[in-house]
Amino acid sequence: MKKLWQTEAGLDSAVEAYTVGNDPELDARLLPYEVCGSLAHAAGLVKAGILSKHDHEGLRRVLRRVARQNGAFKITRAQEDIHTAIEQALGPIGLKVHAGRSRNDQVQVDLRLYLKDTLGRLMELSCAAAAAWEEFGRRHDGAVMPGYTHLQRAMPTTVGHWAASHAEALLEGVRALEFAYNEVDACPLGSAAGFGVALPLDRPYVAHLLGFSRVQRNTLRVQSSRPRLEAAVVSALALVARDIGTLAWDLSLFTSAEFGFFSLDRAFCTGSSLMPQKRNPDVVELTRARAAMFPGWLSQIMAIGHHSSGYHRDYQLTKGPLMAAVDCAGQMLDMTCRLPGAISVDEKRCASAVTKDMLATHETLSLVKNGVPFRTAYRQIAGGARKAETALEPAGRVELPSYLGAPGNPGWSEIARERKAIQKKLLARRKLLHTAWSRLRERPLR
Repeated sequence: MKKLWQTEAGLDSAVEAYTVGNDPELDARLLPYEVCGSLAHAAGLVKAGILSKHDHEGLRRVLRRVARQNGAFKITRAQEDIHTAIEQALGPIGLKVHAGRSRNDQVQVDLRLYLKDTLGRLMELSCAAAAAWEEFGRRHDGAVMPGYTHLQRAMPTTVGHWAASHAEALLEGVRALEFAYNEVDACPLGSAAGFGVALPLDRPYVAHLLGFSRVQRNTLRVQSSRPRLEAAVVSALALVARDIGTLAWDLSLFTSAEFGFFSLDRAFCTGSSLMPQKRNPDVVELTRARAAMFPGWLSQIMAIGHHSSGYHRDYQLTKGPLMAAVDCAGQMLDMTCRLPGAISVDEKRCASAVTKDMLATHETLSLVKNGVPFRTAYRQIAGGARKAETALEPAGRVELPSYLGAPGNPGWSEIARERKAIQKKLLARRKLLHTAWSRLRERPLR
């Protein structure tokens, strides 16, 4: 079975296995995007007078059948990738549709459509996780607990304020993913092997059909930019994962017997093969470990993609770490949505850990409000605050500041307003994107 690039020369079976790698498995998830990319490119060929509308309609009928096989459609190792598999599934009409494109810009359009779709879902999931932690924080808004620096008790805070910090981090993650989305949102079709083709292809028309916001103008840059775009995506995912890892670290500490502030539902814990009493927070620990994997995936893509201009076969190997990072981020965000419902808060234990020495800063600032210079007030309070017995005595009822962003007012209304605005935008964009793809699959060309 011949590949798209194959000439009369044969290919050694060991070389074939080595060069194909795991592309058939990875490419299976690109089927819906290959279908849309091929339909849009074929529509551009119709406009350029290369294909007839009759040809396009035949292509559309076959590709609709192929699209319905999603999950069952198989790519053989002899076919190498999704592009050869689809072209061969098209039969005689498949001989025409490759005019004006190369396998390189097919890979690019499939990956960019996949990333637009996937990044959209991840942003929605990040907002859902933020909403879950917002709800959790509101339930425990007034529960006083120690705040820590250097893992040492520092100042009083609240469980609500702590939860709000993680809700806000998840919304910041959306902004990072939005940057990656905007980088990916440029149509590569028409670039061919990097130098365009001698056909009057209407690149903006094809970009519009596929739901891209713009065309990537320079055809050579299309090919050179592939690893950069993938690195931008994984870099954004790494930021999201880093913040989830911080949350996991907090939960690992606060659910330990030494802290005892929170407890995890048994369904989220595992036992020990030796010690009958153990309840291990494996979900939390594996979330923390997964967060550590993203810099490695990013480093792989950056190292593989460091080349001269144009396409290099090296880029085939960036697809694996990209998809691994995407899958891992989705799993982590899903678990981040689920965790708040599995956490119980021991509000008495939290409050009893707030000791009198932790009020030293509040007392210092109280003197400042009465006109005492800060450094004088600091020295005046420091002596008593550093006594050992002060660190053991419970602080009792603690009044926390209520201005925006302080422990007494984490800013729930602002967090909710920002989250809802993002969710509204994401929902509208997803609807437009999927409507464009549905129109390509379902409607004949006019």
